[in-house]
This record gives sequence, structure tokens and C-alpha cells, in this order.
Amino acid sequence: MSHVVTIEEPQAKPDVSQPRCGVKSGAWGHVSSSRMYDFLYDPLFILSSEKDHKQADVQATMIRSKLRKVPRFRAMFSNLIHYPRYSVYWSKADPVPAFVRREWKGQEEKHREALQQLATTDTSFQMPKEVYEDPEVTGRNRYKYFERPFLPFLEQMPLNVVFETTKIEAYTFPPASPDYPPSPSKCTVGTQTAYRDAEVQTDPYSPEYVVCQDSIPELLTLATLTWGRGLPAGQAEVEMIERAREKRAWEATLPPLSDTAQFEKRRRMMNVMERKEWAFREQEIEKLQEIRLEVLKQLLKKRDENQNEVNTKHLNAQWSKLQEAKEAKLAQIQRAHVSAIRKLMGKGKNIEGKLERRNIIKDYSDYASQVYGPLSRLGRFPDNNSEDFVVKNLYLNTYEGLVELESCLPDFVTQPRIRPPKPKVTTTKAGFLKRVARMDHELAEVHKVLLEKKNKVLEPKKPPRFLQRKLIPQPRLPTPTLEMGSNEEEDIEMAVIYLQKLLRGRVVQNMMFEGKEKRLELIQELRTSHALQEDDRLVKKAEKQVTLALQRQRNLHEHKVSLVENHLAGLEGRVLADMFDFLSKELVRLQEERRIHAFAMLAERQRRMREAEESGRRQVEQRRLREEDQIFKEVLKVHQSTVTSYLEDIILNTEENTAEEQARAEIEKSNSAPVRGDCRRVGL
Repeated sequence: MSHVVTIEEPQAKPDVSQPRCGVKSGAWGHVSSSRMYDFLYDPLFILSSEKDHKQADVQATMIRSKLRKVPRFRAMFSNLIHYPRYSVYWSKADPVPAFVRREWKGQEEKHREALQQLATTDTSFQMPKEVYEDPEVTGRNRYKYFERPFLPFLEQMPLNVVFETTKIEAYTFPPASPDYPPSPSKCTVGTQTAYRDAEVQTDPYSPEYVVCQDSIPELLTLATLTWGRGLPAGQAEVEMIERAREKRAWEATLPPLSDTAQFEKRRRMMNVMERKEWAFREQEIEKLQEIRLEVLKQLLKKRDENQNEVNTKHLNAQWSKLQEAKEAKLAQIQRAHVSAIRKLMGKGKNIEGKLERRNIIKDYSDYASQVYGPLSRLGRFPDNNSEDFVVKNLYLNTYEGLVELESCLPDFVTQPRIRPPKPKVTTTKAGFLKRVARMDHELAEVHKVLLEKKNKVLEPKKPPRFLQRKLIPQPRLPTPTLEMGSNEEEDIEMAVIYLQKLLRGRVVQNMMFEGKEKRLELIQELRTSHALQEDDRLVKKAEKQVTLALQRQRNLHEHKVSLVENHLAGLEGRVLADMFDFLSKELVRLQEERRIHAFAMLAERQRRMREAEESGRRQVEQRRLREEDQIFKEVLKVHQSTVTSYLEDIILNTEENTAEEQARAEIEKSNSAPVRGDCRRVGL
């Protein structure tokens, strides 16, 4: 039965992840160099004593989190403390299977060492034979026992040989059988093993070969080609192979060295070939130099680009820094301006400084009052925890959701269809131009002419380069006069002159009449301002009074309208000022919140980095302590074995000396016995 414990959800919790890929993560993100149960699974993981084995087992048990979250469906979306959204219970499940042994592996080694010591002391005891697994040298473990052979005796030959192309015969399809094809008895299935493929062979396999006697296959010249160094063969390798073939053909045409008569011919042929080889080498060197020069140019170009990019980044950073300072300064000035305007408005509302009681009806009737939209500077935050009500839509916040949403839209949304406009028909069915088209054409021509006249610039007269002669006009001839001989002719002349005066006067009169008709309005305006008669003056005065009354009435109406508009503008300004004040403070609060969140993330990241460094130092310290313990144990073993061998040598030397002394004493006793018998016989 699992124990269920109700725990309040914390505000911030660390990221707890399961260990995988050889990395062990603790409750707070600690990083370990080994997995939790390597001392049980890994056959190469060695612990020095049973104490270390128990300590590793305890650490694995403590690191593995046994707390499991179980959601409560009735209060799954609750944020209340007394209605938690989940419960936590203690899991008793063991990740280690039951068939895995948890004992220390050193017990088997101790048992084996005791049996070996017993077999050395007691000859009647038979040591059980150890059964080893088949290493499968020629099977799946072949890569562990074989490597590519190292042949130092092979000469470094140029890459001038290619494999011969194999002739592929045409494939003949078998006759189609009416029955179903037989199912294969074997199939290849991919499996996942517990071994790493770090040392698996990745180069193509080169089989062994046997060369027949008195034969040099052309294929052996490719022995120096390896995968990645000449293989697969490219254009350069093919050219080298062709040159090698030509050289071998040329060597076959050389006269033999035994023929002294053609020695001079052989020398000339070799000189020619040597010149060709030197020319080819010079070409290769030039190509190599060109390639290196091109690479150097690319590197220099890349370096310049990187330097330009760095300079651009520096300039952008400096510009953004100055821009931020400018925006901060403008924001500060704007805040000071808003504060000053607010103070002036407050003073303008109560100039005399009288105390006014709160009008509750006015506050609740005005939707811009503190009841409906309180100011945050007064300590009221109506939008607290507003991020809880932010709608997080999968289709708008993720790329996959946008792709899915786009796939649901019809084609005419993502691929708009644009219809070209139809040309205007300017001709009738009979083939004549329409009146509208003709008018448009005429207007376009007139507009063009007007533009030409408008944009036409008068060329100034050039000053004369040289002195020019100015012609003086000739004087007019005098008017001829008619000399009259009698009075009748004089009377006729006087009548004609009078008639001419009348005609000229009539012309001037007509001109005056036309000018009067053209400027009749101006004359009337002058009469209104400079009336000469009394009646006209009285009429104009009455009209003036009526006009002034109308003007006063209109001014009064305009004054009333301006007062209403000013009042409305003041109300709108106050509402807008409150709204802008709220928005500006909300923006400042949001910026501060984001800045604090960024600081918190940076602090969390620095804390995790420090914890990782501390865990690394702790692991290094533990590894060093384990190494020192192992070194101390090895030193103690060496000292113990030295003392044991020293005591064994002393005991053996003592036993040999004692045996030698006893043997000498017995020999002396055995030699002295017959001497005494002879003496007794002589005495008798």
C-alpha cells in the first residue's frame, strides 16, 4: 500500500529529469560521471571493498527520487492552498530487477583466492575447473582481435593505379511460376545491444591475397591506396594511373642494359623522359601554388568579412546603447512633464485652496473616476496577476500550430487570385471614337501645352560682345496744312473739326459707361461708406445696427459653443491623461517585471553553474580519495608480501642451518664410534 501525502505546490521547483546516456542527475541538477547502478550492471566497474559497494548502493538509493505526483481530477486546475491540484506518494517500486545480484562482486574473487591457497597447501584437494565463454574470435568479436596489418616494407608508390573494371554479364530473369514464391527460411532483423560501437571497423575490409610466382599484378600497385587517401579514386588518381601505365609501357620499350651498342639511345630516351617529368612536376607545383593562393585569398576575404562583422556588431551595440540612453532620457522627461501637468491641473481645480468633501454620486457616475480606474500610484493594482488570464493558444505560440492552422485555411487565403483590370473601350461598334475619349484626349493635350508654357524658361538676352551702332529714327514729316482761299471752305473745315470733337467725346463717354458698369460694386461700396444724403445715411445706420446685433448674437452663440467644447475637451483630456498614465505605468511595470525575470534567470543559471562546478570538484575529490585509498591498500599489500617473503626466507635459512648442524653432529657421532672400538681392541 503506497502512502499518499498532500503537499502544496511550490512557487519555483527545479527541473528533475531521469538519468540517461551515462549521466546521472540529482534532485537539484547535479552531474555525475557515472550512472546510478553501474556497480551492479557494468562488469568493468570495480569497487575496492564491500564498504564502498554499500556506500554506492546507498547513494543510488538516495539520489533516485521515489516521490511521484498523482493529479486530482476534481481540483486539477485549482490554485488554492486547501485544494491542491495533485498529491505526492512514496513509490516502493525498485528499478533494479530481482534477478540482478546486489552482493559485492569481490566475494567471488575472495572465494576463488581461498580455493587456490587451499589447493597449493593440500595436494589432495582438486581445484574446480573454470569454464570460459567462447570468445568468438572469428565471429561477432572479430574486430576485437584483428586490425589492419602494418606493412613497413612496402614502398611508398605514387597513386597511379586504378582497379580494373569488372565485366557484368546480363541478368536473365527466371521464368515466372504460377505458384506463389517460397517464403525465405531466414531473415535479417536489427537488434540493439549493450555494447558500444566505438571500435567497430568502419573502413572497407581488405582480404588476404597470394601472388603467383613470376607475376606482378597491376592491382598490387594500389596497395598504398586506402579509404580516404586515394579511394574512392578521383580524376587526379585516374591521371596518375594513366601516367604510370605510360611509364611502364615506355620502360618496356627501353633497350636493355646488356646491349652496349644502344646505350646512347637509352640515355637520350631517359633524358627526354626526365625533361617531361620535370615539366609535369613544374605544372603540378604551379597548380598547387595557385590553389594555395586561392585558399589564402579566401582566408583573407573571410578574415575581412569577420572583421567587418565584428565592427558592425560593435557599432550596432554602441548605437543601441546610445538609443537606449536616449529613450530613457526621453521617458524621464515625459514622466516629469506628465507629473508637472498633473500638478498644474490639480492646482487649477482648487485655486482658492478650499477643502471639498467627497461627492460619491459624482464618483460613481463618472467612469473615469478612481472608483472604476484607480491609479497605481495610490496603492491600488487592479490588474494584479493578470498573466493568469493570458490565453496561450497552441496554434499561435508554436510553429507546428501555425503550420497546422495554415493547412486548414482555404487556397484563396494563402494564394490570392489577382484579376487584371479590363482595358477601357474607347471606340464604338462602328469604329468611331467616343465623345468621352475625345474629350480626355483634348484635355490631355491642353494640359501638356499648359505645362510646357509653365515650365518654359525665358532665355536671357546675351550681352553684346562688341560695340554695335544704334540707329537714330528719322524725324516725322510735318503735318500738311491746307490753305483756304474763301470763308466757305473755312466754315466747312470748322464743321469737320467740330464733328471730330463730338465723335471723340462720344467715344470717351462710351468708355466711361463701360468702366462704370464694370466697377458698379465698387461704386456701391463707396456710396455705403461715403453717403452724401441724409436719408441714405439713416438707412445705412439702421443697416449697421442690424448687422452689429447679428454679430453680437453670433459671437454670443460662438462663445457658448466654445465653452461647451472646452468643457468636453477638458473631460476628454482628463480621461486620456488618466488612461495614458495607466498605460505608461503598466509599461514601466511590465519592463521592470521582465528585467527582474531576466535577473532571476541569470541568477538561477549562475547558481546551477556553481553547483555543477562544486559537484565536479566534489567528484574529483572523491576520485582522488578513492585513488589514495587504493594506493594505500596496494602499498600495504606490498609491505605485507615483503614481510611475508622476508619471514619465509628467515625460516627457510634457519631450517637449513639447523638441519645442517644436526647432520654434522650425527656424522661426527657415527665416525667416532668405530675409532673407540679399535682403541678398545688395542688395549686388550
